[in-house]
Amino acid sequence: MYELEEKWYLYFLFVIPAMTLLFLYIQFWKRKKQREFGDLDLIKKLSPEKSAFKPALKLGVILLALTCLIIGLVNPKIGTKLETVKREGIDIIFAIDVSKSMLAEDVVPSRLEKSKQLVSQIINNLGSDRIGIIAYSGSAFPVLPITSDYSVGKMFLQTMNPGMISAQGTSIDQAINLATTWIDKKDKTNKLLIIITDGEDHSNAATDAAEEAKKVGLKIMTIGVGTEKGGTIPLKRNGVVESFQRDQNGEVVITKRNAEVLKTIAKSASGGYVDGNSTREVIDYVKHALDNIQKTEFESTQMADFKSQFQWFLGFGFFLLLLDVFLLEKKTKWVKKMNLFNEKE
Repeated sequence: MYELEEKWYLYFLFVIPAMTLLFLYIQFWKRKKQREFGDLDLIKKLSPEKSAFKPALKLGVILLALTCLIIGLVNPKIGTKLETVKREGIDIIFAIDVSKSMLAEDVVPSRLEKSKQLVSQIINNLGSDRIGIIAYSGSAFPVLPITSDYSVGKMFLQTMNPGMISAQGTSIDQAINLATTWIDKKDKTNKLLIIITDGEDHSNAATDAAEEAKKVGLKIMTIGVGTEKGGTIPLKRNGVVESFQRDQNGEVVITKRNAEVLKTIAKSASGGYVDGNSTREVIDYVKHALDNIQKTEFESTQMADFKSQFQWFLGFGFFLLLLDVFLLEKKTKWVKKMNLFNEKE
């Protein structure tokens, strides 16, 4: 098992093919000029000590040295063993609304981006809890299974957008039902579903789903983003607003946050509601709620003892650069004496 600490240094590897192409071009240019100057066989006789192989060898050594130095800067690390760690925490499932109404910009930069920021900040303040992510609109889709790898969670979080689910609308019940069937009933770890949405769900199915979730021990917390005043839904192309979402009558849609629906859903599953427009208020509320939920011990397998290996690559790279200093473009005398290519008549 390995990991790369500074991956962006890998872009420097594009220098390798660039230098190779430059070398080939120079060799082609030299050969062309030599033909213009005179006969190639005569030129070889005038410079008998000139090696045709050494320039390519020197280039290979330099390119290999640069590759080693770049990999050294990346700092590859190798895990020496797998370790099972005992941790205490709960399982937290984030259900994020990715319907078109979440594109409204009545909160900056938009309801969806605000939701991502809230989830990211909540994750930053977690201890040893495990997380999972669900995306939903007209239907629900599991984005990330339960994991203790927060960095992976944040990576998947940034990819979420309205286009990832074809069925439009806001069916909170779909997210709750998926979370209910997703959890392992045999696992005694306490579980919390955090729903981040504007609450624009006009059915009663979500309340019924929340009551069913309560029966299997799934607590629900709802976070409302958006304003009661509401806002329009911009339709953009390449970041530029082209128009606004309209209804069947051609009227511009005004989408509003429905906090009452979210409060009812949370109450049905013995949870709570918090205004998502204030990041600090959300973080404090979630932290207080987690402090009041009993933590359960569970096992987590992870790679331990990652050790840096950069020194080997840097050392070999500098050795090759030093070797290049002693690689002259003249023919090696002892190789010449062996007459491997029958150069002597």
